Amino acid sequence: MTKPIEVRNPRTGKFDYVIIPPPPRLLVQQCKRTRRAQVRWQQLGLEGRIEALQQWKDAILSGRDRLTEALVNDTGRLSTSVLEIDSFLSSIDRWCRLAPELLQESAKNTAIPFIALQQTSVPYPLVGVISPWNFPLSLSTVDTIPALLAGCAVIVKPSEITPRFVAPLITALNTVPKLHEVLTFVEGAGATGSVLIENVDLVCFTGSVGTGRKVAQAAAKQFIPAFLELGGKDPAIVLESANLELATSAILWASVANTGQSYLSIERIYVADSIFEKFYHQLVAKAHRLELAYPTVESGEIGPIVVEKQAAIISDHLLDAVEKGAVIHCGGVIEDFGGGWWCRPTVLTQVNHSMKVMTEATFGPIMPVMPFSTVGEAVFLANDSIYGLSAAVFASETEALEVAYQIDAGAISINDAGLTAIMHEGEKNAFKFSGLGGSRMGAAALKRFMRKKAILIKTNSTSDPWWFDNEA
Repeated sequence: MTKPIEVRNPRTGKFDYVIIPPPPRLLVQQCKRTRRAQVRWQQLGLEGRIEALQQWKDAILSGRDRLTEALVNDTGRLSTSVLEIDSFLSSIDRWCRLAPELLQESAKNTAIPFIALQQTSVPYPLVGVISPWNFPLSLSTVDTIPALLAGCAVIVKPSEITPRFVAPLITALNTVPKLHEVLTFVEGAGATGSVLIENVDLVCFTGSVGTGRKVAQAAAKQFIPAFLELGGKDPAIVLESANLELATSAILWASVANTGQSYLSIERIYVADSIFEKFYHQLVAKAHRLELAYPTVESGEIGPIVVEKQAAIISDHLLDAVEKGAVIHCGGVIEDFGGGWWCRPTVLTQVNHSMKVMTEATFGPIMPVMPFSTVGEAVFLANDSIYGLSAAVFASETEALEVAYQIDAGAISINDAGLTAIMHEGEKNAFKFSGLGGSRMGAAALKRFMRKKAILIKTNSTSDPWWFDNEA
């Protein structure tokens, strides 16, 4: 019998929910059943798979209030939970619309006159998705929906920190038997994820670099593909030609949205010397206007810190920065209200790359601002990181593009920040330790779940094999 896991409510601090991980033997059996069911799912055809996903979407819409309540209990925030549900539902429609064209097979002649090529592909039978706690619904389904449309079966292991949202999804899933056979959610912690990796044909993981490296090693041992999206320390560069009103608003949003608990958060800000003081004064003034979402979820914009470990990391980074000479202009402390941990938007200056707050993933509403004297210095500082997920540049469009091409990151937002959160068409790869594997954006997000096959057809069947005359 596996040990139950108690789940903490981030607003109250109380452990008010329990999950029971499946014993390894039962999880292995579940993987085998789901893989067998994948054959029927693939044979259903794309139209049948689209119909099943649309039925699931309709059932989720019918129980949307329960899903919203569960997500709020998981994360302690309301507006982002509503946005997360909207994004998830729209992603079903988007992929159902795009899949027919992306999965089209092709046939053509080749450079050799008597050989025709038929290009086809087949899905990986069973995909394992291991997702994190910061966007529980979105990051559990961002890989799941395209994988299902590709014809794969999927088993999802969400984070044990935010598992409540799963129950409403399963309730809706039970109304669609064809989909229920090939989509399963399993609850558990790292040990459950380890068993899952050993029994799937491909794994998608979103989480920390440390855990991601373990996932990559486990996948390599099984000789299966691993798609990893890991941590970030996203920089923003603000040049002299930037619109400061726009830059300060965009950077503030990108730094504190979801309380900074996002891999797309701006975590370090580099500003041209000539506008440095004006920039950070505007940023501080705007940061002061934001309120904590306490005592109710409607009270403000800044939700609680979900994980105790993360609160400790934020405190450590701030203490380290202050000890090394940083100045805090607003926020700067972890507060305890009603049993939850909270951190107001925090702006720091007098920072440098000897400080953890400039080099390690903080994952909180923290905005360290550092001046630069030349564009070359700004690019060097932005690239002085083990991470390369995304970045932002604020300047005239021509200047911004010149800088963007020099930044080592997979997605660069120009005169805005975190645009990949709303725009999913551009394919991108994570650089450095921010990830590994194919893009989860654009057409590649679906095609990476397919194994390509080339059918080579000899069109002149009466002649000898091509190599026969050669040997003669």
